Amino acid sequence: MTSAPISIAVRDVRKSFGRKGFQALRGVSLDFEAARMHGIIGPEGSGKTTLLRVLLGLLAPAAGSVAYFEDGRAAVFEEIRPRLAYMPQTQSLYADLSIDEHLEFFRDLYGIAPADYAAKRAELLEITRLAEFVERPAGKLSGGMYKKLGLMCALLRSPRALVLDEPTTGVDPISRRELWDLLYRLLDRGILILVTTAYMDEAERCSKVHLLEAGAVVAAGEPRRLLQDAGARSFDELFLRRAAAGDP
Repeated sequence: MTSAPISIAVRDVRKSFGRKGFQALRGVSLDFEAARMHGIIGPEGSGKTTLLRVLLGLLAPAAGSVAYFEDGRAAVFEEIRPRLAYMPQTQSLYADLSIDEHLEFFRDLYGIAPADYAAKRAELLEITRLAEFVERPAGKLSGGMYKKLGLMCALLRSPRALVLDEPTTGVDPISRRELWDLLYRLLDRGILILVTTAYMDEAERCSKVHLLEAGAVVAAGEPRRLLQDAGARSFDELFLRRAAAGDP
């Protein structure tokens, strides 16, 4: 399987729902460069999850386009799909299956060769620090361990792009830090990482952030530069200023 870097370009994407035409995405244009950590930041209902589902081909945009590139060359989505991994906000893990049984299930699902699986399993258990818990059922894992298991299942087939929908929601501060440390280790391998979050403090952990509000992009760039240009000390302050000013 190729290890070429993947990048994605979004152009004027729009998506509406319901008979009244609720606009979940209103002309979103973004560039997700390869081998970088991109944070999609915004409050609840800003369009983050809808955007991810459009990127992954789970929803069709009403207008606009999503273009995929492999090693800088245009690629069709069907070619890129096997190298994308998605961890939804609400994961569909099986409460009665252990960590090992989940890994074996996804091994069979992805058709991973035994030798490749053994090496990947050992690597993932090491970086997530879950090796001593392999027999524990998913339903008895802590919130942070549960999210790590979901991430391991997504990483089994060695993706070149990882899409995570609010991976740190509902976990304790220590587990949040461990999850981010894990993502940095993946970033060092040249993987494109897209991560959504409503935690404004996590925006500064990303290489580049894309701020969404009411389905529209309100800012994008390197976190410190955005804060400096806005004269804000944090992204919480930046969004509060926008709300006070009545910006859409």
